[in-house]
Amino acid sequence: MSLPYFEVRRAEEGIRAELMTAVRHVIERGHYILGPDLEAFEHRFASYLGARHVIGVANGLEALMLLLRALGIGPGDEVIVPSHTYVGTWVAVTECGARPVPVEALPTTYNLDPERVEARIGPKTRAILVVHLYGQPADMDLLSEIARRHGLFLLEDAAQAHGARYKGRMAGTLADGAGFSFYPTKNLGALGDGGAVVTNEDAVADRVRLLRNYGTRTRYVSEVTGLNSRLDELQAACLLVKLSHLDAENARRRALAARLLDALSDSGLGLPAVPSWADPAWHLFVVTTAHRAAFQRALAARGIGSSVHYPVPPHLQPSYRWLGYGPGAFPVTEQLADHIVSLPMAPYFTDEEVHHLCMALREAALATHASCEAKLPSGCSGRVQGARPGGAE
Repeated sequence: MSLPYFEVRRAEEGIRAELMTAVRHVIERGHYILGPDLEAFEHRFASYLGARHVIGVANGLEALMLLLRALGIGPGDEVIVPSHTYVGTWVAVTECGARPVPVEALPTTYNLDPERVEARIGPKTRAILVVHLYGQPADMDLLSEIARRHGLFLLEDAAQAHGARYKGRMAGTLADGAGFSFYPTKNLGALGDGGAVVTNEDAVADRVRLLRNYGTRTRYVSEVTGLNSRLDELQAACLLVKLSHLDAENARRRALAARLLDALSDSGLGLPAVPSWADPAWHLFVVTTAHRAAFQRALAARGIGSSVHYPVPPHLQPSYRWLGYGPGAFPVTEQLADHIVSLPMAPYFTDEEVHHLCMALREAALATHASCEAKLPSGCSGRVQGARPGGAE
């Protein structure tokens, strides 16, 4: 049995007829930009999250950029960001003219370490931009306290956290504003690019709506320099369909994650830790191993796909050399980048496929671990230094 890492076509098989109907209705209406489907999706997604405002935009990067700009963050400002994240989080900051100030990751949840944030706050700091990485909520209460104490905005990059909950509250509603991505592989994915800004602040929402449409409220009257960043009607219509299935698919992801945590509990892999207050969306299921290449080869030999999110930290990317960070600047993040492996996490797997996946993953992990121990008598734990096995913190 072969199980590729993720197949978008298969993920949409069960709802293809609904998607085709939604697309046909948009075509028949002939209204493609800033129309009734976008308005309906914004209202429905806001209701789902329990938020006051959702503003659909072109993609997840521009959702964060527009949110930062709406808050007046720009040249001369600094924004706290995680050192372990997709580079897009940092790009949103620099595209506004601000400077990203990275904070080290936790080896347990892979999220930004809130205990290290205050040491990185300076006179130019305006905001903390936290990522709910892999669908795992960050520790928002502690970060909120720090932000309040220093008079900073607290923002969420919720691109991987559709439906995740923190102490019963939805990710994306836990701060001054949030950016979502609807990239096709997300838990809530469009049929192309798409994104949204979420906020409970009326003034912020009004500013984002202005900025996403050339800075205009009245046609041909540009009040400020804005962007063309609008979630189109076709994507909004498809997202309306997919939103109605999100909770059921997330439930299947959680069930699969529980099976994987159980099957791999003594496999030698470092497993993601889930704090008692977190209900992850399980966008990705990420493990660590000191012998990634060997483990991925063992997986491939068993027909199991895998991926790596992310092999090069932002501070070591060529585009961010100007910040002056070199190897060793963020050791936990760099060790994660060398050790992480993303395993298949798909809500469409059948019971038979889940059983096969668990057995194959366990076999591959144990075989890799035994092989490396034979070569290295001192052992070869897959856990990043300081990490704990999966389960409650």
